[in-house]
Amino acid sequence: MGTRIRKQQKTDSKELMNGENKVILYETDGAVARITLNRPDKRNALNDALIAGLKDALNHANDDAAIRTIIITGAGADFCSGADLAALQRISGGSVADNIDDARSLMELFVLIRQVAVPVVAAVRGRALAGGCGLASACDIVLASATARFGYPEVKIGFVPAMVMAILRRNISEKRAFELLTRGAEISAEEAKVFGLVNQVFGQDNFEAEVNAYVRGFEKVSRSAVALTKTLLYQTDGMPFGDALETGVDVNVIARLNRRLSEGDCPIP
Repeated sequence: MGTRIRKQQKTDSKELMNGENKVILYETDGAVARITLNRPDKRNALNDALIAGLKDALNHANDDAAIRTIIITGAGADFCSGADLAALQRISGGSVADNIDDARSLMELFVLIRQVAVPVVAAVRGRALAGGCGLASACDIVLASATARFGYPEVKIGFVPAMVMAILRRNISEKRAFELLTRGAEISAEEAKVFGLVNQVFGQDNFEAEVNAYVRGFEKVSRSAVALTKTLLYQTDGMPFGDALETGVDVNVIARLNRRLSEGDCPIP
């Protein structure tokens, strides 16, 4: 079962608990929700509790009409090192059904990021590797510090970067994706930007301020228009051209009606 966020005053940290471990920290600052992976001693490795906490925090932020942007970041030196290998070893000894359920839980997290109405921004310091790189690239925007590192080292230990492949292939070219997935090498933040995996690279010393300034830009645009744009962008992925245009027609009409309602030109039933 997922953990719950305790309601506290705005800007106060809310802690998602698993036993005595505060695996997720949640706080708001105005229109920005910040979700922090809080397993620094494990390089924020993904386990059941952290994945469940991330889902709860994303849903909590999505239900808050005041939120315009969600930041996902990591406590300590690294963003996320991928799956918790100890947990992975344990589940690998389970049944096929257990392993399917475990893999689907991570899949649901990746899908949820796209379903959240507002932009989800990965703020990456240090290393984002394997499933951690998948988590970053699953976000709508990736902001990286100049010293950040990205990579998919799964093949080095006999694993397949399976689910993260679906995300990576939608971010970068086929040739770049093949290179990253099969060589298992790490790349720098600047290289990741050239590849198309990262949107912006900021200096390490002023990273926090740059990230905050960047996400504040979403407060200057229409929340509903951004939400519709996000939905349409991902909905039309892989659609035939004509079908994508038809879907665009539908969203265009919705956007027009929303604007009329917001301007008071159309009566609200």
